[in-house]
Amino acid sequence: MKVLVVDDEPNILLSLEFLMKKQGYQVFIARNGQEALDTAFNEKPQVIILDIMMPDVDGYEVCQRIKKEKTLSNTKIIFLTAKTKEADIQKGYDAGADFYMTKPFSTRELMKKIQEYQN
Repeated sequence: MKVLVVDDEPNILLSLEFLMKKQGYQVFIARNGQEALDTAFNEKPQVIILDIMMPDVDGYEVCQRIKKEKTLSNTKIIFLTAKTKEADIQKGYDAGADFYMTKPFSTRELMKKIQEYQN
């Protein structure tokens, strides 16, 4: 399964990339919204782990654009973000997110959710 991890925080990218590869997933990383869109359209991942606050295109817009694309409409998007307000969470789901996790996060819970999407 292909997983795209999008975050502008290098430590999160490295740890999630390591964790996903250890589970046998094919992992792609993007450091900003535009890179995320380019990679998603080229690689067609089954799951995208997406930060909201990024330089250039924010996670909400990335999510909306991916969900509008026919070839990516089945892609599962998990927001992984420090934005914890109820309004932010609602905005994430309104943008098309399948799941919303706040930082700090449980890697076990994240992996469990990704495995659910694999089945």
